[in-house]
Amino acid sequence: MSEKIHIPVEKEYLVNNVLLNESADLPVEVEKILRFVRKDKVKHPVIMVGTGSCGLISGAGETLLEINKYLLDRDIKADVIETGCTGYCSLEPVVDVHLPGKTRISFKNVSAEKLPFLLDSMLNNIVPHEYVVGQYENPSLELWKDVPLIGELPFFAMQYRNLMKNWGRISPHSIEEYIAAGGYRSYVKTIRNYTHEEVCDIVEKSGLQGRGGGGFLTGKKWKIAHTAMADQRFLLCNANESDPGGFANRSMIESDPHRLIEGLVIAAYAIGTSRAYIYIRSDYITAINRLEKAIDRAQYYGLLGYNVYGSGFNIDIIVSKGPGAFVCGEETAMISSIEGKRGMPSPKPPYPAISGLFGKPTVVNNVETLSNIPAIFENGPDWFMSLGNKTAPGTKILTLSGKLNNQGIIEVPLGTKVKDIIFGAGGGVPAKKELKAVQIGGPSGGFVTSENIDIPYDFDSLASVGIYMGSGGMLVLDEDCCIIDTVKYFMDFIQKESCGKCIPCREGTRRMLEVYENITKRPVDENGHATLERFKGVMQLESLASVIKDTSLCGLGQKAPNPVISSLKYFRNDYEEHIFDRECSAGVCKELRLFYIDVEKCTGCTACAPKCPVSAIIGTKRHPFFIVEEKCTGCGICYDVCKFNAISVK
Repeated sequence: MSEKIHIPVEKEYLVNNVLLNESADLPVEVEKILRFVRKDKVKHPVIMVGTGSCGLISGAGETLLEINKYLLDRDIKADVIETGCTGYCSLEPVVDVHLPGKTRISFKNVSAEKLPFLLDSMLNNIVPHEYVVGQYENPSLELWKDVPLIGELPFFAMQYRNLMKNWGRISPHSIEEYIAAGGYRSYVKTIRNYTHEEVCDIVEKSGLQGRGGGGFLTGKKWKIAHTAMADQRFLLCNANESDPGGFANRSMIESDPHRLIEGLVIAAYAIGTSRAYIYIRSDYITAINRLEKAIDRAQYYGLLGYNVYGSGFNIDIIVSKGPGAFVCGEETAMISSIEGKRGMPSPKPPYPAISGLFGKPTVVNNVETLSNIPAIFENGPDWFMSLGNKTAPGTKILTLSGKLNNQGIIEVPLGTKVKDIIFGAGGGVPAKKELKAVQIGGPSGGFVTSENIDIPYDFDSLASVGIYMGSGGMLVLDEDCCIIDTVKYFMDFIQKESCGKCIPCREGTRRMLEVYENITKRPVDENGHATLERFKGVMQLESLASVIKDTSLCGLGQKAPNPVISSLKYFRNDYEEHIFDRECSAGVCKELRLFYIDVEKCTGCTACAPKCPVSAIIGTKRHPFFIVEEKCTGCGICYDVCKFNAISVK
């Protein structure tokens, strides 16, 4: 079924001719071989399947099995390679086909049922255009006729792919492909030529800010830990990523795990430690498997362990699996979890860079921050400074979700306007609906509306309107979405994820959730006093938010009120509608909906009455039925089962 390319790509060849070659350009004969290793050129058909989590959920596993069966049944020689996510998650499962002499072409929504037709066509040099995404440009290969270039598609055109350059293009299982794409050369060059201080200086000069949302200068944090007096230091990679709708870090590990490892070991060298941890949610099974395999392969190549390539540098990486609690994304809570304790935050100062894991100086960086490091040492700090804007250099990976035509993960220079992201890469709101808001930063973030959607996406600009960047999530809401229901969801999430250590977070978020629950359901008592209580609860939200922000122990509690404050600022009318009119114009808040039966359309078929969970529908068979409003909970089951469109929402 598959056939290996007979070229010298053994470990010794790559180590001696690539990793230990510190010249800017590799010899021509070496570069020719590397083109085949990274599949820029192929000698027989290569079929690639995106098997990141988004692809597997969409059926890529079944598609992969069907590909192997197809090739086996027809005795076709071809390589089948699993890749990571391309970022265009709404097109999964994605299958790429690369034929000798032709450019690589990518296809969308390739289910197992569609696979035979796709391969029948491609292996006969016929492009099934209905499945085409685009082709990858390669000056040494022939382009397919009437097939768009991937880079010219709206989703990709505005992106600058630095961190994501290997996504979907190389196998996350192959260290050889990563090395052939330039990987680990920066690491080997760094540990053989630079001092710890020089590495810290280079990163500080680049202006790289922590991509976990805080924006603290990475090089400065490294220097603090490196200069702290201690007999042991630690480096922790935060891969917990628990924000709802945030999955970029997971995809980075699934698509390009060696890049994270390379950034991690450079950082470990910079601060002078021989022990690094990667803290990751235990339910990220695919990411963990690929990460552990990548660590094993790096160990085999001598990139980890004792006296790496004669540099005197020793390094071990430990994968620590966490329970997936949101609070464990906070650095001190994560440290407690690694130590075997309950994941609960601790007061700061002292900061982890001074006293962290086991009381030793500890640097905590997230996946995206560390993944930036190899490119900085490959291209130089000035190159990194040229990306983004003056206050925030570099790029940022974003997760686009919600009411968008194009959903997935993108990478753009910091400072790109939110409007350009939503209507450029995101493709705008589907079905010609109006944009209502963009929720940025998950449970700790806030809202951008059409009034300020031109705001640049960077740390300072977002902070100026009270928005915390978080892990890079962007949730787009259209006119059919309810802001109040969205905020209630986030408050429910925060309240459940609170560790309970400090009263402001534990009790304050619970009280906030109670307020939202009250205004999203009809009160039992319809008198004016009930309305006043509902209004009073909302009026207390701002003062309650202030107390929670000022007195909570960790970032989870301090940022918990952000969605509340932001929604009160921009969507007062929505609050008034829910409080005074007891209506949800979007029809999302079920307990505010009132259904009624049109007696002219009702046939008395009785389909609705037995389905009502609270027996709110009464009537006689073959005569019009009625809904008792006082009993109705707004569940909508009657609306769903009615065959005659006789039930409507008031």
